[in-house]
Amino acid sequence: MAAEMRAMEINTGADRVLIAQNRISEERYVRTLARFLGTSYDTLQRLPRAAYHDTDTKLLEALKTGILRLTFGSQRLLVVAPHDVLGRHLVNNLRFRPNLAPRVCLTTSQHLFDFVHRHVSATIAKTAAFELKATRPQFSASALGSPSAVRAVIGSLVTVVALMAAPNVVITAVNIALALIFLIWLALRIVGSLTTVLLWRRRAAIAENDLPAYSVIVALYQETAAVKGLVESLKALDYPREKLDIKFVLEPDDHQTWAALTKLPLGPTFTLVAAPRDGPRTKPKALNAALPLIRGSYVAVFDAEDRPEPDQLKKAVQAFRKGSAKLACVQARLVIDNTKNSWFTRMFAAEYAALFDLFLPGIAAWRLPLPLGGSSNHFCTEILVGAGAWDPFNVTEDADLGMRLARLGYHTSIIDSATYEEAPRSFMPWLRQRTRWFKGWMQTWLVHMRNPLQLWRDLGPSGFLTFQLVIGGAILAATVHGIFAVALGWQIASDWLSTGRFGLGDGHVAKLHTTTLVVGYLISGLLAFTGLVCRRIIPCAWALVFMPIYWLLLSVAAWRALLQLITDPYKWEKTTHCLARIPDTAE
Repeated sequence: MAAEMRAMEINTGADRVLIAQNRISEERYVRTLARFLGTSYDTLQRLPRAAYHDTDTKLLEALKTGILRLTFGSQRLLVVAPHDVLGRHLVNNLRFRPNLAPRVCLTTSQHLFDFVHRHVSATIAKTAAFELKATRPQFSASALGSPSAVRAVIGSLVTVVALMAAPNVVITAVNIALALIFLIWLALRIVGSLTTVLLWRRRAAIAENDLPAYSVIVALYQETAAVKGLVESLKALDYPREKLDIKFVLEPDDHQTWAALTKLPLGPTFTLVAAPRDGPRTKPKALNAALPLIRGSYVAVFDAEDRPEPDQLKKAVQAFRKGSAKLACVQARLVIDNTKNSWFTRMFAAEYAALFDLFLPGIAAWRLPLPLGGSSNHFCTEILVGAGAWDPFNVTEDADLGMRLARLGYHTSIIDSATYEEAPRSFMPWLRQRTRWFKGWMQTWLVHMRNPLQLWRDLGPSGFLTFQLVIGGAILAATVHGIFAVALGWQIASDWLSTGRFGLGDGHVAKLHTTTLVVGYLISGLLAFTGLVCRRIIPCAWALVFMPIYWLLLSVAAWRALLQLITDPYKWEKTTHCLARIPDTAE
């Protein structure tokens, strides 16, 4: 009776309730149902692919419908994996047409998944790694490692060096231009942050019987230390388990993570998927491999160390229901929760507070293109698939996808829900992560600037400018900052050697550098401090005093990324998680 009442509350079948609550295994339920209906039961392990005469794409649809139509010569067989209210309909139909029972075979959702995945794995692998490159090459970063792209990057570097050796008037003009770009980038951050104040609205709760099936994809690699906490966090989501579909995608040779997950009591909500070996070994390729296998109307992406707030999926559904038909994605706010670890984690927390609590909500409110965060993106599945999903050759697939969605006429919103995650606690892990981010932003800028005129048409003037400032500006600010700082240091040292005192001499360029740096530090520090106040983590604010050092390190990461873009554009420098983590919630 309790299961039936729960089923009525969430608009599903009582069988799904019992299975989700581990009251009965799905296999036992389906075997019992088959005996009751007088039908057969099969694990599909020996069923050949030839029995299904349609395409792999149609075969994949069976995972959503739970129905597989097979043909053996002149005989037809209907394979059914009962889920949601499908079992109830099956009972009602066979009650009035018992003669159909011999032509029906029941199986479990897991056996159906194994059958489909076994026979379409080659298609999934090809699609995951090369579909975007084949169908929309203008949006793929796969050609950035070509000799022409390398020559373009080297040519740009030679141009910069040549300008540095040019007459003073050229040097001054270049420096003024760079300073103006940097200040305009800061101005956009201010405008976006001020807009956020007017943004947040509380929405009424959504009824559970109105909730759709929701999928979650998590790409995992060498994450044995993180999987237990991850599973606990996903089980804590306040969403009907009967409607949740969680896919963990693992590399085939990552035996330790496979073993760690199989030891946990995952339950029927979770499915383990092997990432294909073809193509680059990247997170976006792993996400692409799971996408055809999900059954949710919406799909969320999380990382191994994430702890989303329990109501996040419901808030995402609310946003999609309230939004327009062009709302493709909603982004939750990312919050660093290990600020006690080190100065790096405190600076990371300040950055994220300024970005996700102030800047991104503001530009999202203006319907401007924004780069997605690497986690807690919630997509309309249909739109995501239609847009080509993630680029497996881009090492910041999130930023690239956000811009591609904007170019295709869609927009992204920010929801008032947080995901708590871990920041690197020491320099080398931080440097590797930032190098990958900068390299991915460079890839994203190069991809979308292949045809600047078309980009202008797609995004419009305001969107085009936002793209240049958000993606190009972040790259330029980091690379130029190092040049400004070195030039300023050289000017101070030269003045001291010639006059015996510290100063800037009479150089206009040095004064320009000083003004730009000071304004940049003050505005960025103010936004970061405001973000920390909003996040109620003011004790981290002391770290902002050392922002100049942090910006120099960002410049190191940006130049390292540029070098890596030339030498190894698709290298994925993975961030290792759960290293001596001290969550802020710890006593």
